[in-house]
Amino acid sequence: MKISRKEKSQLILEGLVTLGLIGLLYYAAFIILSRMVLAFPGIIRSLWIFGDAIISVHSNQAVSITPFFGLILFVIATIAIHWRLKRRYRQMQLHHIISELHYIAEGHYEHRIATDFSSDMKKVVESIHVLVDSTVQAMEEERRIEQSKDELITNVSHDIRTPLTSIIGYLGLIEQGSYKDQEELLKYTQTAYNKAQQMKILVEDLFEYTRVRQTTTPLTLTDFDMVQLLEQLAADFEFESKKKNMQIEVTSKQDVIMMEADTEKVVRVFNNLVSNALNYGDNGLKISIEVEKIESEVIISVNNDGNPIPPQSLNQLFERFYRVEESRSQETGGTGLGLAIAQSIVELHGGYIYAKSDEKLTQFIVHFPLHPVQDNEQIVSRESNSKNRFKNKREVTNNKK
Repeated sequence: MKISRKEKSQLILEGLVTLGLIGLLYYAAFIILSRMVLAFPGIIRSLWIFGDAIISVHSNQAVSITPFFGLILFVIATIAIHWRLKRRYRQMQLHHIISELHYIAEGHYEHRIATDFSSDMKKVVESIHVLVDSTVQAMEEERRIEQSKDELITNVSHDIRTPLTSIIGYLGLIEQGSYKDQEELLKYTQTAYNKAQQMKILVEDLFEYTRVRQTTTPLTLTDFDMVQLLEQLAADFEFESKKKNMQIEVTSKQDVIMMEADTEKVVRVFNNLVSNALNYGDNGLKISIEVEKIESEVIISVNNDGNPIPPQSLNQLFERFYRVEESRSQETGGTGLGLAIAQSIVELHGGYIYAKSDEKLTQFIVHFPLHPVQDNEQIVSRESNSKNRFKNKREVTNNKK
């Protein structure tokens, strides 16, 4: 910390005042000592071990301090002045830090206190910087959460308003008797029922999304064969895939891959991925699910040979309510929560998921640990790492393209 002229003047004045006070103290002690020596010379010298080394009595009854003792008093005075000035200087440093903190507290969070202090003060300043940085990050995270909540409310309102408007409209026509015959009445009620079903699906997906987004969500872990689970899943989608003129097949380098996970949530992940491939894999003929165990991970790739996903959409696929088609039609795009739910479930298990797409193949690649970490703090840590790895994977993919 640089000392201003005013502060230098204060230190000089402080030193002079301290020197004056010490001088007065020495003078008073000398007067008292000299009076006692003259009044009781024998007693005082007998009580003082080094009497001759401290005081000297002249023939004219004058008393003076010996040079040796004078040097000792000078050293003591120097130490006292140095201690006093150092203490005062530290008070100035502390006052400077407090004033800088007030400036930062006024909203200048990018401001940093100069760190040219002594070692102790430097540690204090560095701790303050760490505290300010963490506070700024917390404020930014809070703003991001608030913005995210606003976006969530906006998107939910948009997706609920459309079917709700249709329901109210058709029920209003029925209530007013504005229909020609029984067939038209059934058409109105069927449309209102379908729209209500859309709202129900949206609410269920939204509930599932908010539930799996919490890192404290408990996992019901069981041992199972991932290959068998995927084969059963492919069989469940056989009817729907035939309607789309597509085939689903499961391939694995190992006949059996035993792992530990919450099977209900894992099934939800691959239900969403296969449904996504069926809905968006236009002009595709085949959906292939490849599974392989590598060291402590199980890697599953859900591939389809349909139309590629635009590069600008790859980085947003796992955002809630995002749809590649811009109309936000639930008939073609669903609720927009499927991939976000899948990502949250995978991260809840300590894994990660990312997508790749080109003219030949679109892939959703999932990495599951064989045994997920159940400690909540470790799950949060692995979730953060998975996002970083997912981001790096996407960057590598984009660079290759």
